[in-house]
Amino acid sequence: MTDDGVELVGGIEKREIVLVEPDPAWPARFARERERIVAALGPTAVRVDHVGSTSVPGLAAKPIVDIDVSVPDVEDEDAYLPALLAAGYELRVREPGHRLVRTPERDVHVHVCAAGSAWERSHLLFRDRLRHDADDRAAYAALKRELASRDWPSMNHYADAKGGLIAEITARAEAWAAHSGWRVADADPGTRP
Repeated sequence: MTDDGVELVGGIEKREIVLVEPDPAWPARFARERERIVAALGPTAVRVDHVGSTSVPGLAAKPIVDIDVSVPDVEDEDAYLPALLAAGYELRVREPGHRLVRTPERDVHVHVCAAGSAWERSHLLFRDRLRHDADDRAAYAALKRELASRDWPSMNHYADAKGGLIAEITARAEAWAAHSGWRVADADPGTRP
């Protein structure tokens, strides 16, 4: 466990960062995984949302479908983790306010957070901002391509390197949300990108 309370189950993994062009199959993959998650968790899954770059039309991405699952209390692992593990997911990250399970093939990452949390809101707002704003989408794509050309000790280092631009886009997203009236309750949880 790190000083900031993050436990990487299995330790640090070095993985090559490969970006691919948008795949029209990503929404269908999300839909299949959503069904699997809802079948496993039932009403404990308050929301199941397609997030990350594969949820943004036209955006190059690592071929990993990211999904946010909002539950009543993320710290109450007994309410959801055994069911997700039984459904075939593997625990990868445990940290305050967030758990990550993934498929054994590592092509689907399921982020579990608390309904109404800052984690839930930030993922949905960032996704919706990229869907809405072509300039932010292009800037994010350019940075991702540049960073993917480097050798990283782990995927976490690559993700951290995007932090500055993510913070800038998030600030614009907050202003956009305030102006437009965007709310988590209005964010589309379905398969429509």
